[in-house]
Amino acid sequence: MNYSNIPILKSLKDYSEDDIAYLHMPGHKGGNVFKKIGYKAFDSELLSMDVTEVPGIDNLHSPEAAIKEAQELAAEVFGADQSFFLVNGTTSGIYAMILTATNPGDKIIIPRNCHKAVTGAVILGRLQPIYINPEVDYKFNIASGISPAVVQKAIEEHPDAKAVVITNPTFYGVCSDLEKIAKIAHGNNMLLLVDEAHGAHFGFHTELPRTALQCGADMVAQSTHKTLPSMTQSSMLHLKSDRVDIDKLKLFLQLTQSTSPSHLLLASLDAARYIMQQKGEELLNDVIYWCNWLKQEINSQELLYCMSKRDIGRDGIFDVDCTRITINLSKIGLIGTEADGLLRRRFKLQVEMSDLYNIVAICTVGDSVSTLKRLAEALRTIALEEQVQSSSPIAKQAMVTFDKIPTMQLLPWEAVYQPKEELAAQNCIGRICGEMIVPYPPGIPIIMPGEIINKELIDYALACQSNGIKINGVKDASLKYITVLK
Repeated sequence: MNYSNIPILKSLKDYSEDDIAYLHMPGHKGGNVFKKIGYKAFDSELLSMDVTEVPGIDNLHSPEAAIKEAQELAAEVFGADQSFFLVNGTTSGIYAMILTATNPGDKIIIPRNCHKAVTGAVILGRLQPIYINPEVDYKFNIASGISPAVVQKAIEEHPDAKAVVITNPTFYGVCSDLEKIAKIAHGNNMLLLVDEAHGAHFGFHTELPRTALQCGADMVAQSTHKTLPSMTQSSMLHLKSDRVDIDKLKLFLQLTQSTSPSHLLLASLDAARYIMQQKGEELLNDVIYWCNWLKQEINSQELLYCMSKRDIGRDGIFDVDCTRITINLSKIGLIGTEADGLLRRRFKLQVEMSDLYNIVAICTVGDSVSTLKRLAEALRTIALEEQVQSSSPIAKQAMVTFDKIPTMQLLPWEAVYQPKEELAAQNCIGRICGEMIVPYPPGIPIIMPGEIINKELIDYALACQSNGIKINGVKDASLKYITVLK
């Protein structure tokens, strides 16, 4: 195969095939240690390309050759002025773009249903978060899109904010009206930063929603590994703006990423770009066709409901990613995590995530038709076999975190540095939280450091934990104890 159009991969192949003795990092020495002990789990050809910044291999933090060329090719394909490869996941890109857009003490407008990476950047940057609530989709019991009117109101109340952050699409595939939001932000001299972790594939097919860059975003962080064929942890940050301090951005990209980046991850980003550039539309034609077929099959079952284009226009849903399979199980009375486990144990199918009511499957160019048909058949079987319940006992708890924002007593970064203690969960009502409580996935904090804990939040967190949803960001994942300020 000719790798000339995949410059990073070519540089690694050339180096590994040059019969060079590896007197440098990494310690497995091109995979030789596994050959020594007869351990065949790792691919020796792959490990022979796992090298460091030696002559012939470019440097991520000061690219001059293959990485520079690959990033320029990516910028062209994704419609950016500049694109930057990330090896510390989209989290590092979110950190970099928020820290670039602000200075310590600044206000930043962020959705309450943002990923914990956004709130992490707020802590690291010592920022003042101005939270905005998403719409609520009561059919799925989830946070939906952000209304432009809500953004406008927040800006009017906080005209000194430096940027607006939007999550688009959500984990469930819901998109907001980014074009209107971009115009509102720019009209008030603010940057629009978009966490597009789940939308890296949008620009490769006309039936998918428009990309954040197409809608006017200034900086966009994408999880290339989530919906495009790159390796886990590999992502991209795209810039399309003359409002951004590029030198500051490059500094924070260095500060938030490893000084020993994996060149395999970098090569996988390069390869993903090449695959989508050459074959993306063709591959997505099949994916979109069969995803639409799957949604029709699911919606033909009286007890199941799958989000689709027919949901556009209600509850803050401006657009929908047709490759995201979000299935509501409330008519069955089956908890989402129970359905998740059932699909895994009985049908050998593993979905991406589950919450109290829904399961979510991600479909990409790597999927096969047979897998989607198996999922359709499994869901049909589950719908027929499960006993119908009139209502779910956790409906009220499932909605509470999207209806109200907890009272902020201290800024998140201020609370991080305060003395703390651990209390039994039932004794924490009215106390100031000292940690993030984050059901994971989707990774949305329900309470942040510095916010006052209330009973509804505790009940919701315990409902998640007791139904098999992992709780992230806390010392005690069982939630018997919660860290609060003294």
